[in-house]
Amino acid sequence: MAGPWKDARGVIVTTTPTIEGQPIQQYLGIVTGEVIVGANVFRDMFANIRDIVGGRSGSYERILADARNQAIEELQAETASRGGNAVVGIDLDYEVIGANGSMLMVSASGTAVKV
Repeated sequence: MAGPWKDARGVIVTTTPTIEGQPIQQYLGIVTGEVIVGANVFRDMFANIRDIVGGRSGSYERILADARNQAIEELQAETASRGGNAVVGIDLDYEVIGANGSMLMVSASGTAVKV
């Protein structure tokens, strides 16, 4: 993330502990969002071929981006339901899980606040 941005509800998200020019009025607690996505056999096969010949795997990059965005959207929704309008200190984690690493989990956590 290259700085704070907002969703349709106006909930700001940022990896920084504060938002410049917007003092925190109230801390509303930790919020989390987790997304687990499964890998597709055909996409895996083509990604492996791509790895052999070199280059980036666009299909996996899209999956990662979608999962990350969904996890952040969960943070924003939980924050809005608590009456907050920002999430500060966001941390993103990626984990391969499942048999043979067949699934990817993206988790996001942060502190819901009112600015």
